[in-house]
Amino acid sequence: MSLKLPKLFYYLLGSILILNLLQANFTELIFDEAYYWHYAKNLAWGYFDHPPMVALMIKIGSYFFDGELGVRFVSCLLSAGTFILLWLAIDNPNKKKYVPHFFALVFSMTLLNAYGFFTLPDTPLLFFTALFLLVYKKFIEKPSFVLGLLLGVIMAALMYSKYHAVLVIFFVLLSNLKLVLNKYAWLAVITALLCYFPHFLWLYEHDYISIKYHLFERPNAPYNFNKYTLGFLVNLVAIFGLTFPFVYYALAKSRAKDLFTKALLYLTYGVLIFFFISSFNRRVQTQWIIVVSIPMAILVFSYMLEHENIRKWLFRLALINIAIILILRIGLIYEPLFPIHYETHGNKAWMALIQSKAGDNPVVFENSYRNAPMYAFYTGKTSYSLNNINYRQNQYSIDNSEEAVQHKKVLYISKYLDKKDIAFPKDSGSIYYGMFMDDFESFRKLRCIVEDEKFELNDERHVVKLYNPYDQDIALKKLKFAIAYLNEAKQFKELVGVDLVPENAQLMHLSSNDSTLFTFKLPKPKKTDAPKYFKIVISENGLRYGLNSKTIKLD
Repeated sequence: MSLKLPKLFYYLLGSILILNLLQANFTELIFDEAYYWHYAKNLAWGYFDHPPMVALMIKIGSYFFDGELGVRFVSCLLSAGTFILLWLAIDNPNKKKYVPHFFALVFSMTLLNAYGFFTLPDTPLLFFTALFLLVYKKFIEKPSFVLGLLLGVIMAALMYSKYHAVLVIFFVLLSNLKLVLNKYAWLAVITALLCYFPHFLWLYEHDYISIKYHLFERPNAPYNFNKYTLGFLVNLVAIFGLTFPFVYYALAKSRAKDLFTKALLYLTYGVLIFFFISSFNRRVQTQWIIVVSIPMAILVFSYMLEHENIRKWLFRLALINIAIILILRIGLIYEPLFPIHYETHGNKAWMALIQSKAGDNPVVFENSYRNAPMYAFYTGKTSYSLNNINYRQNQYSIDNSEEAVQHKKVLYISKYLDKKDIAFPKDSGSIYYGMFMDDFESFRKLRCIVEDEKFELNDERHVVKLYNPYDQDIALKKLKFAIAYLNEAKQFKELVGVDLVPENAQLMHLSSNDSTLFTFKLPKPKKTDAPKYFKIVISENGLRYGLNSKTIKLD
């Protein structure tokens, strides 16, 4: 493996890097980027939805640049690094003759292109996957203490990027089971676990909230072939665009001639099969399979080098792909060129409109971890997402954002207000409404904890422990309790009021940082036939009911 790169490689890579930096600077944030920017305001070892790598990237970039470029600067660098790592992983001596073909192939991959400037957890996942494969290639050639240590650090970096990284590590190790007898491979595993320990500790301190949400709490609609399995197959085409027939043909023709190629094939087929099976249970998002772009770029380019006809057609179709992608990239900035209204369009102006009405008062968005950080980013003002039973928990459910709006006059914004003081129409066609609240007070961190394992719709009484994590006592008269019934897909269907009876009949307040025992009976649902799950939920000061317990199964 030579680190010397052809001059043409530098020219093309430099051109792409400049293009990505310009795109990063002039394209408005997408909602997920704003959300991860919110992460980065308070660096931690973990966040509700993801590990912390994406927040660290934004924090570093923001030291160098303000605005959108600060959010995306490190992503642009990692994308360029990914291209270099892919090139270095290819051994064929003829590759220097086909530098344009290499760039045409990788730059034509749709999401690999988009993650060249967007800052999302997949961006570091792609970079560290490429680095992991390159170091693994050297490791299997000649294992050593240094390579074992480095491999362990990279595996931890993968897992700090996105939980899906476990598939990368698993399928590569599965391709070479003899590693269980290699002392340096065990060194890599131990190093990875030690490096990842701070995140394990964060999960423990937060009651494994991320794992519980992704595996157990996430709502999931009933199986639909068109949306799930057919949608997965469409995604397989979408990630490669017009080149997909030749890309998959090259994959099918690739053979495991050595341990490294075997690892590439195991990783590619393993991820594709895993998510194909998953598609019979839930909708597979396109970015979940994007990691296969890394091993497939190596496999397909290696195949291209040996087969002139495939090389010729892949190159032609890749150039058409790139032309389409570049037009769409301009459309991210200049809306008339984009076929639909996209989330990079109009948010800055919309947030300015809201701020013109809110003034310096904080803005509370109902059920929107997307709008709340976007408002804070573009206005520099305080915002908060108040999540209720019609939505889901997110980072705003566990961080200290709620404190910043307590007992303040706030502009409350929702799509579903009864009192519609102010209208905020969006370019996308939706309309939000706003109203001022003079003394906003919420207690969304109140937790209802049940120990019973069996629940039925009968007259049996159950015990619930109500934990108040706040540094103040909370008057019970401010709270109302209800049972939220959910269907088999864990989708909210019906709300029924419930009486929580305190063990202490004289109880008037929930004590600060303490738990109080109540008993309750499950009320009969009025509209829902045979609900499968329920939550215990709380409304404070007349606000819509929150998300105050885990999802509990009904027998």
